[in-house]
Amino acid sequence: MNLKRFFSRQTINNISRLNGRILSPYPHIYRNISTSTTPISPSFYSSNSHDPSPLQIPKYLISNLNFNRCIHSNPEAKLSNSGGDPELDFHDSEDDGTMNEFLSRFVWVMRGKLSEVYPDFDKKTIDGMLLIIVGKVVSEMEKGGLEEMLGAAVATPSQDFSEDLWRTVWEVSNVVLDDMKKAKKKEKMKGFLHSEQVKEMCRFAGEVGIRGDMLRELRFKWAQEKLEEREFYESLERLREEEAQAQEEEDETEGKNAETMGEEAVGNGFVVAEEKPKVVSLPKRHGKLKYKIYGLDLSDTKWAEVADKIHETGEVIWPQEPKPLSGKCKLVTERILLLKEEDNPSPLLAEWIALLQPNRIDWITLLDRLKEQNTRLYFKVAELVLGEQSFQTNIRDYSKLIDAHAKENRLEDAERILKKMNENGILPDILTSTVLVHMYSKAGNLDRAKQEFENLRSRGFQPDERVYNSMIMAYVNTGQPKLGESLMREMEARDIKPTKEIYMALLQSFAQHGDVNGAQRIVYTMQFAGVQLSLESFTLLVEAYGQAGDPDQARNYFDYMLKAEHRPDDRCTASMIAAYGKKNLLDKALNLLLQLEKDGFEPGITTNSVLVDWLGKLQLIDEAEQVLGKIAEQGEAPPFKVHISLCDMYSRAGAEKKALQALGVVEAKKEQLGPEEFERIIGGLIAGGFVEDARRIHGVMEVQGFAASEPLKVSLMASQAFGRNRKRPIR
Repeated sequence: MNLKRFFSRQTINNISRLNGRILSPYPHIYRNISTSTTPISPSFYSSNSHDPSPLQIPKYLISNLNFNRCIHSNPEAKLSNSGGDPELDFHDSEDDGTMNEFLSRFVWVMRGKLSEVYPDFDKKTIDGMLLIIVGKVVSEMEKGGLEEMLGAAVATPSQDFSEDLWRTVWEVSNVVLDDMKKAKKKEKMKGFLHSEQVKEMCRFAGEVGIRGDMLRELRFKWAQEKLEEREFYESLERLREEEAQAQEEEDETEGKNAETMGEEAVGNGFVVAEEKPKVVSLPKRHGKLKYKIYGLDLSDTKWAEVADKIHETGEVIWPQEPKPLSGKCKLVTERILLLKEEDNPSPLLAEWIALLQPNRIDWITLLDRLKEQNTRLYFKVAELVLGEQSFQTNIRDYSKLIDAHAKENRLEDAERILKKMNENGILPDILTSTVLVHMYSKAGNLDRAKQEFENLRSRGFQPDERVYNSMIMAYVNTGQPKLGESLMREMEARDIKPTKEIYMALLQSFAQHGDVNGAQRIVYTMQFAGVQLSLESFTLLVEAYGQAGDPDQARNYFDYMLKAEHRPDDRCTASMIAAYGKKNLLDKALNLLLQLEKDGFEPGITTNSVLVDWLGKLQLIDEAEQVLGKIAEQGEAPPFKVHISLCDMYSRAGAEKKALQALGVVEAKKEQLGPEEFERIIGGLIAGGFVEDARRIHGVMEVQGFAASEPLKVSLMASQAFGRNRKRPIR
């Protein structure tokens, strides 16, 4: 494009004829324009002549234009509307603002194009050209408006501008209008980006973990959707207004025509028939409706079935609200909540059912309130509710109630619920069987626990870690650690890692039974699994070898524990002393205590209790009483086992008063005695000549459900036959 041929000869001549008094017919364009008093003589070259002709632009026309967004509207037009319609003033000001922005952008772009083509011209000459171009553009805009002017791609060239110049003017105008539309849309987007709906969606997206670029893209997408939605409804509103306006014009035209025809008809003597109202209806649609969302056709009949299933599922997931309580029903509800455990809730429940006609959610609300206020009453009412038809009882209600009873160690109540469940024809499922395994394992009912465990396996259910742990603990509590170990091996075969608590429970059980081989297997398994041996582990190993009568191996583990920088506590030291006591190695035990005391160890109650028992068996009464005094100095009462040792020691020594005192303490806690403790007490009484007291304690032993061993029976028969009895029995 050659801009040097934009201006025609006539345009140049017109510029040369201008003087300082002649202004454009559009004075509002040239208001507030500062003029320059320096004359210049730029040269314009016509497109029709090759002869350069200098053009003298007057100093009144050559102006230092500042079109950078500072074009002002015509103040005379504003004055003409003073005191008029404020709405008209608003629209005029809005149109003036749009016009000013358009001209400001137009001048900015056009100045660059002129400066690029005429690099030798100074600023004032370029401003003179812009003045003429803007004047022509404004005149065209006032004729047809901004949109009509910019709608055409190329306008008919005027006699002032060449065809190339006029085409460039329209191209620049269209570019400026596009930029203005983009800027306006950008401003709208800013408003929607900060709208509450978009912010709420962004907060939700942030809560579900969407961050960074993805969140920004979603935010702009949501704002764009809101903008398109707003523009869509605005377009509908404009169409409605246009339609209403067109309808009004049509009604006015028809009314005028009808009046004219009526007057003519009356003048001619004709009867005018009433016109029937026009019925407007929607056009008849052919074919089926199709609804598409993100490319998914929702008009298919299968989506109706999906909607029904979603509705049914929603009723389960989102239950209904409970019925409001009022009047007498509310009073009855309060009376139910105030019941005590020994009260019978059946009459009040029947009255409550008659008043409220409850559904499942009403029952659940009542049970939740009972559980918060009175747990005992909750169990009682929940069991009665299981038989109500309106409660819609399912298997999960039974399993929850059984589990609640099991956690409260109410074994009989849980079994009663299980019996009702079976009577109603509901068989325990896998979850219920799992609850039963935990319950029976915790209660120590190994047979029922094994039964439910095998029931799970028969159904093809692979026990999980919790079920294995419950069964292993059941075997441990019943003194069968080897069966528990077999389950532990089964867990390892299924890549289920046993917990440290399971290892320690099996190790403790093997240690109590003196099974050193089993204890060693558990220790090796722990080390292979990466579980470090702790002070508790070493203590149990020492205890296991002590129970097995191998004090040397127990001492080896004790020394190994010291090398591992584990400081022995009172229990570990007591286990080592007890191991020496099995073989009556008193000198080694004393040497160990002296060595530990040098390292700062002070024997506690457990170690002193073992020493009292050992010294009592050796009939070293003074030494035993000295150790007993150390226990008293520590400010704690002697353990129950110490009283058993004292009773045996004083009975064998014939110290009647002290034996009477120790025996009274033992008899007061006879429920804690086991068969071994009973036999030791009875044996001591027989050895001391207290036969009558020995027979009485033997009767207590039988009442507790323990049978005497054959050696004890022989001792009792021998004491009776030889009459070894003291003059005064112990009371």
